[in-house]
Amino acid sequence: MLNRPEGQRGFTLVELIVTVLIVAIVLGIAAPNIGIWVQNAKIRTTADAILNGLQMARAEGVKRNTPVHFQLTDSLTNACVLSTASSNWIISLLDPTGKCGAAPADPPPNTAAVAGNAGDPFIVQSRTSAEGSAGVTVAADQSAFIFTGLGRLTPVPAAALNINISNPAAGNCVAAGGVVKCMRITVSTGGQLRMCNPALSIATNPQGC
Repeated sequence: MLNRPEGQRGFTLVELIVTVLIVAIVLGIAAPNIGIWVQNAKIRTTADAILNGLQMARAEGVKRNTPVHFQLTDSLTNACVLSTASSNWIISLLDPTGKCGAAPADPPPNTAAVAGNAGDPFIVQSRTSAEGSAGVTVAADQSAFIFTGLGRLTPVPAAALNINISNPAAGNCVAAGGVVKCMRITVSTGGQLRMCNPALSIATNPQGC
């Protein structure tokens, strides 16, 4: 009979079963949290993208010293319309409604020529909602944000404007008693931008709204 070398020992059937059970229990506990983390990541990705778009539109307005539009649109095709419930966005010098499929184009140096243009919206950049935003819901106070050469909104709103980002299919926001970490982007009357967590109070937490 061959003797097993000293120090070498395999797993018994009982040990394997216990190990599998422990792994199954751990996965069962972790799975819901992983799912919530994925949904929260989608919300944050969408919020970051919209905030970046707003920041770019504001910067372009200052750089060009001319009004620059940031618009939420229902699609990026030439059948597009402005929408307060979409995460597609376009930065352009003119309203792109019905022209969202146009290629990016540099405007003429003459401001009057831009204002009198009836064709090209002079798109600077765009982003589709398909980029990591599946299932995410947007609710904005308005669909178009126009920044002047001073980085301010025009027309000046009566109060700060909000864009709320959530994922109802994944559950309620924390602020409503749920577990989903929803986000909000606030555009002040002066054009300042910030992203915050509506479940937190800004009075006690700098990340709050």
